[in-house]
Amino acid sequence: MSPTARVLVGLVLGAAGGLVLASWSPTAAVQVADAVQPFGRLWLNALQMTVVPLVFALVVVGVNTASDAAASGRIARRAIVAFILILSAGALFAAAAAPRLFALFPHNPALTSALESAVATHVPPSTQGVGWAEWFNGIVPSNAISAAAQSAMLPLVVFALFFGFGLTRIEARQRELVVSFFRAIADTMIVIVRWVLWVAPLGVFALILAVCARAGLHMLGALGIYVLVECLLYLAVTLLMLPVAMVWGGETLRRFVPALVPAQIVAASTQSSLASLPAMLESAEQRLGYPAQVNALVLPMAVSLFRLTSPVQYVASACFIAWAYGIHVGAAPLFAAALLAVVISLGSVGLPGAVSFMATNLPVAQAMGVPVGPLGLMLAVDALPDALATLGNVTADLTATSVVARQSIRESDTA
Repeated sequence: MSPTARVLVGLVLGAAGGLVLASWSPTAAVQVADAVQPFGRLWLNALQMTVVPLVFALVVVGVNTASDAAASGRIARRAIVAFILILSAGALFAAAAAPRLFALFPHNPALTSALESAVATHVPPSTQGVGWAEWFNGIVPSNAISAAAQSAMLPLVVFALFFGFGLTRIEARQRELVVSFFRAIADTMIVIVRWVLWVAPLGVFALILAVCARAGLHMLGALGIYVLVECLLYLAVTLLMLPVAMVWGGETLRRFVPALVPAQIVAASTQSSLASLPAMLESAEQRLGYPAQVNALVLPMAVSLFRLTSPVQYVASACFIAWAYGIHVGAAPLFAAALLAVVISLGSVGLPGAVSFMATNLPVAQAMGVPVGPLGLMLAVDALPDALATLGNVTADLTATSVVARQSIRESDTA
């Protein structure tokens, strides 16, 4: 049985147990919930303890990886710029659309109460009532060690960005030593996360049982809403790639859409961008006629660095938690969370979804000022829309290739 299937089994069994207890005896259900929820919180704490070193290491390594790629030539630099701009547009779209989509569904106070009792291990300081200037000044940490100790992820990531870009300016041998050190830290944290995820079915079982025993079917309905909104956002950003290809890549729908289909079929069936790479190369070369040197460089870079739906998912998960708790998130935290999601996605590409889930989603949730406890439950269902996520990523890969190809063709024509 795959790890995802094991976690889903834990979710189903825990939900069934909580619902049976709640229907049999509400008093007994609360007592059982009180007894099992410490085990769920312990598992959540074990996941969270790796986040600070893992995120810092991933950002530092990611900055240097992108810097090395950009230094390899003009085509690579254009690709990096296209990746960042498209990722930012997708994340900002999610930040604008996700709260409105969740607002279409009524908020249930019973769900909030159950979550607070069962999984709310830490609530970040509220951003409500904080002036814009004060919030803005807090983005850059006055003490990076203090930011790490307080798990203040936004200022910590800003420091990691400065640190990573600073590394690109030192002597190459020293830089490689430092990057190797942080790569080893990231690899070590990933090993620990894998250990923790081995008992994920038990942790998810305890968490969902405690919540369902208190809130009944409301938690399962909320998770269904979360998956539905994720699917809608994935489809929306996938469709938005078409006007990007037309306006920025100079494509026409009649030519571009049929070229997408073979790669999209592979993406939906395999749920792997890497497995879709041969089909993308064939479409770019034979159906779209892009220069071979562009296809050979941009598409492999896109598969390794560029996942359109990742920042969309991070923002959507944080917005779901805000909706579940009835928290209104202002425009500034939403904007900051969207940009942070882009940075996190560039640093975490290549990690399995379950392994990176906490490290990628927790910083964005904290940047929006929402509790991070529900992430343990959301991990169990987040893999369900993977086919749509891969579909969006592959569409974005070919869209970015069209942009770089058009710029390269224009340059060769004027040369």
